Amino acid sequence: MASSYMAFQVSCSIQGRPSLPANYENLKTTFSSLVKPLLRSAVQQVDHVSKTIKNGTAKMLDDFVDSAFEFVDQPLLPSQSNFAPVDELGGPVVINNVKGNIPDNFPEGVYIRNGSNPLFGGLKSTKSVFGKSNHTWVEGEGMLHALYFSRDDDRNRTLHYNNRYVETETFKQDKQRTKPSFIPIMEGDVTAVISAIVLNLMRYGKIVKYLSNTNVFEHSGKVYSVAEDYMPQEIDISTLKTLGNMDLSGAWNRACTSHPKIAPGTGELVIIGMDAIKPYYELGVISADGKELVHRADLKLDRCTFSHDFGITERYNVFMDFPLTIDLTRFLLGGTLMKYNKEEYARIGVMPRHGDGDSIKWFEVEPNCTFHIINCFEDGDDEVVVWGCRSLESVIPGPGLGPSKEKFDTSIKDGLLYDRPYEWRLNMQTGKVRERNLTADTEFSMDFPMINPSFTGLKNKFGYTQVVHDSRESSPTEDNMPRFSGLAKLHFEQLDERFSTTTREIEEVLKVEYHMFEENTFCTGAAFVAKKGGLEEDDGWIVTFVHNEATNISQVFLIDAQKFSGEPVARITLPCRVPYGFHGAFIPISP
Repeated sequence: MASSYMAFQVSCSIQGRPSLPANYENLKTTFSSLVKPLLRSAVQQVDHVSKTIKNGTAKMLDDFVDSAFEFVDQPLLPSQSNFAPVDELGGPVVINNVKGNIPDNFPEGVYIRNGSNPLFGGLKSTKSVFGKSNHTWVEGEGMLHALYFSRDDDRNRTLHYNNRYVETETFKQDKQRTKPSFIPIMEGDVTAVISAIVLNLMRYGKIVKYLSNTNVFEHSGKVYSVAEDYMPQEIDISTLKTLGNMDLSGAWNRACTSHPKIAPGTGELVIIGMDAIKPYYELGVISADGKELVHRADLKLDRCTFSHDFGITERYNVFMDFPLTIDLTRFLLGGTLMKYNKEEYARIGVMPRHGDGDSIKWFEVEPNCTFHIINCFEDGDDEVVVWGCRSLESVIPGPGLGPSKEKFDTSIKDGLLYDRPYEWRLNMQTGKVRERNLTADTEFSMDFPMINPSFTGLKNKFGYTQVVHDSRESSPTEDNMPRFSGLAKLHFEQLDERFSTTTREIEEVLKVEYHMFEENTFCTGAAFVAKKGGLEEDDGWIVTFVHNEATNISQVFLIDAQKFSGEPVARITLPCRVPYGFHGAFIPISP
């Protein structure tokens, strides 16, 4: 499994590698049949090797790395200052600075967000006799930021803020050494990357660190931190202490996607886990009480597609097999580990909840890259509808070095990385697909979608996204670390007429409302909070962390979802800076 952990964070971008040979596909088939069994065997031996070298050999290797490798800070541009890490507070802090009013019917609970917060002051590059290697910006250790909404004995509203690292196994190793331990492998010179892989494996039995920095979810009263590279980590929501791996009595032994889903009606938790070695994808269904894995199935994919999200309906699981792939053979033959290839096929699979790989019905669709699904649902007996944020290129693996950087910069300038709400209608009887853009091509780029979670897998009227900052002054490489300058509300049952710059015609598209922030102010981790006793789907608030780069002040905004373009009902100023991060959630807590 160790090789898969390297695969699911971001591609290795290696400088100076040869181009792929013309007969690559033939070589790939032959090479794959020879190499993959060897890779599997090698990975299975890692634990044994690690135990063997833990004594004098381990110390010798540590001494060699300490003497031969220089760890240096990776600099941030001025526009990237709020990606820099912060220290742990050490405990909750009382919050009194609130502009506006928190509504009386705003529920008690915890607004919590995950994100990258590198140890030791920031991400590191290494220099050695083997060359240079470095991390990508998404690789920092996970840190949770939590705002607690509660009431005292007299029912007065109280607010507390806290932050804390997700203490994975590798986090503890690094912290105990009080200095960086794992050598970065994601970008760099070929000899540097290879030496880093070998030394990390020999010293720790792992190629990369376990980060757990992407999302937070709740199931059956337990809260988990998660990223694609590791098992979900159970979190004590009251203290943010890491309690260890999700416990399913050993029935699930893979990492899982950052976006598990609660099945409507049954309350089961649906997860998928990917690996760079077959079986590439497996599905798991966890009981509503969270105690056992009730179903597990190999999806029988022919390639390892990088899938950050998937969908569910009342009866089905929905998978996206798109051409952003992880390929160990391609990597060993001189190509990139992760690559988006618009010339390859793209398809969406629909499978009964407890089905297997043979029960999946596949639908061919236009090639694209979709990291996040807005929602899926069944429309009548025949159609499954999928809504997602779709682009024509992939922001992962990112700019890299040399020609890959030039291609990435061109993709930004040409708008190929523009995320646009999109619809696929899949007819389960005829096998036909209808697909279309849901918003005008003149709208903002939108990603990190959310809905009222009570409507997951059911037909919904509203969706919300973060609005990608459109900076005309920043370079494309700066845009690789995205910032979000507003929020959008999608009205799925209301249409507007807008002029299309592509077709030069008037098109019917969704009505979109915006809540844009003041200049130099950006958000992350937005989530929907349902109103207690609310009667409508949009009865509630959007809650989000917000940072003003001009004042260096971080806040939490509460925005009325039914008065979306209006001023926030409350601005809660936090006691310290909160770096930009990834996904957030609101966890209700019963008084």
